[in-house]
Amino acid sequence: MPLRDLETWMWAEACEMLDRADRLHRQFFKPAVMNVRQPTWEPPVDVYETSYEFKIMIALPGVAPEHLSVMLEGGHLIIDGQRHLPASSESQIRRLEIPYGRFERHIELPEGRFEIGTREFVNGCLLISLRKI
Repeated sequence: MPLRDLETWMWAEACEMLDRADRLHRQFFKPAVMNVRQPTWEPPVDVYETSYEFKIMIALPGVAPEHLSVMLEGGHLIIDGQRHLPASSESQIRRLEIPYGRFERHIELPEGRFEIGTREFVNGCLLISLRKI
């Protein structure tokens, strides 16, 4: 086989392998189905304490307030909800780094009694105050 034909064949073979790898990647790494019951990710949190309350900041950019719930249950603050994909079904995803789907975060609290105080969204973060009672 002449050298030129060998180079062309190797290049075609390499392109075909890359195409197969890309198809496999798209097949196995599709975005999570949005109606799953189990959470698919956890948002990061910061917790600050004063003498009379805890302040909790949960990073939730792109999550609408009506798509989440906050509750106190058995020594934990539980935040759960869902972030929906903003793209239409016709668009092709080129990169997906922001997690989407159902989320849930359990924050263990120290011994004591608490009640949920204020809840507000600021710059894509949910700020919650837990008053010590």
